[in-house]
Amino acid sequence: MNLNDVLNRIDTDMPAATARLMQLLRIPSISTDPAYAGDCDAAADWLVGDLISMGFAAEKRPTQGHPMVIAHADGPGPHILFYGHYDVQPADPLALWDRPPFEPELQDTPAGKVIRGRGAADDKGQMMTFVEACRAWKAVHGTLPCRITLFFEGEEESGSPSLVPFMEENAKELKADIALICDTGMFDDTTPGIVTMLRGMLQQEVTITGPDIDLHSGMFGGVAMNPVRVLSRIIAGLHDDTGRITLPGFYVGVPDLPPEIQRQWEGLGFSAAEFLGPVGLSEPAGEQAYSALEMIWSRPTCDVNGIWGGYTGEGFKTVLPSQASAKISFRLVGTQDAIAIRDSFQKYVTDALPADCKVSFTTHGAGPASQMATDHPAFEQARKALSDEWPSPAAFVGCGGSIPIAGYFKTILDMDSMLIGFGRDDDQIHSPNEKYDLESFHKGTRSWARILAEMT
Repeated sequence: MNLNDVLNRIDTDMPAATARLMQLLRIPSISTDPAYAGDCDAAADWLVGDLISMGFAAEKRPTQGHPMVIAHADGPGPHILFYGHYDVQPADPLALWDRPPFEPELQDTPAGKVIRGRGAADDKGQMMTFVEACRAWKAVHGTLPCRITLFFEGEEESGSPSLVPFMEENAKELKADIALICDTGMFDDTTPGIVTMLRGMLQQEVTITGPDIDLHSGMFGGVAMNPVRVLSRIIAGLHDDTGRITLPGFYVGVPDLPPEIQRQWEGLGFSAAEFLGPVGLSEPAGEQAYSALEMIWSRPTCDVNGIWGGYTGEGFKTVLPSQASAKISFRLVGTQDAIAIRDSFQKYVTDALPADCKVSFTTHGAGPASQMATDHPAFEQARKALSDEWPSPAAFVGCGGSIPIAGYFKTILDMDSMLIGFGRDDDQIHSPNEKYDLESFHKGTRSWARILAEMT
């Protein structure tokens, strides 16, 4: 099949494609607020209608929460599953938006045209790049270059409560040769990335209790054990002077970075100073034996996300607090075992308690990391296709965050994933005035057309 004709079709159809995206963006499909349940239904209906008009066999499937959209189209070659989500974050605070968040607009900026509106980048604009690539293939050739299943979720922004049960119940239908996910970003404005590793997460809340009640520091200071002091010492001991995490067994399952990936990352020209400077910092604070990019993408972390105890209001109150608490998260890599690390952390804290103190724990989440098998031929095919479209060669990159769907594809469907996205750092996702560059939408669509051609 002729790829150039498909790319030309994408170019000429871009105004109509942008108008279609605007229609979808006008639907306030906020999944976390029950008041917008009807709008989530409407967004699913809009997608089903659009996909049917292209020749997909598309359906809205009910769940305990918001519906899934499933669509199938036959074709030769491999079977590809594409995942996206049609729900969006709440638009609050509305006063900080320059225009109504669900009245999208194409705007001129010093950096070029952008599509402004809630969901433009996360994830409606990204999701529609793949849909528009399929539309162009169908318009030019009457068929797709391979067999494609589309899987669109409506609860990603509210914790995906229906996702795992739905995937388990429909595993046979959803199983494909590989999954494609468009919910990530570019490395920089000219360099596309294929995410090959995602960090997992362990979240622990710890509360240390000493005396039964808050105590007067003049009467009890020095003689009574202070839980804030105990907790502070425990937290301080989680890292050594080189930034290495001290929990026994913590590094079991942490892989070495493959040399070819390390070379790609070194070639990206990442500057720790330029990365940290805009937030008022200058020196990487992680494990000193690793580069800043490795710290972000391929190394595990331990971070205190919140700590409290005693009186923190206006003025001063001289008390020894009864309790001190902290929220501590661990980003995990490779095959690190979240449950084993949880147990190690809890034992470390318990063993460090002095007499007259006790501890309680709450686990807020525990999930493994995802590492993609880049020896799958689709990864090099996609890297070539992206490099043909963008000014700089594509690279296999990591992601400091966690995207659970990639792990579920592996654990539930035994299927590798490729995460390719065209978002940019200034897209303001989850924030007021969210935008998606028109270039990202246009070249993202062309990129998927090229990837489909390379994979078939």
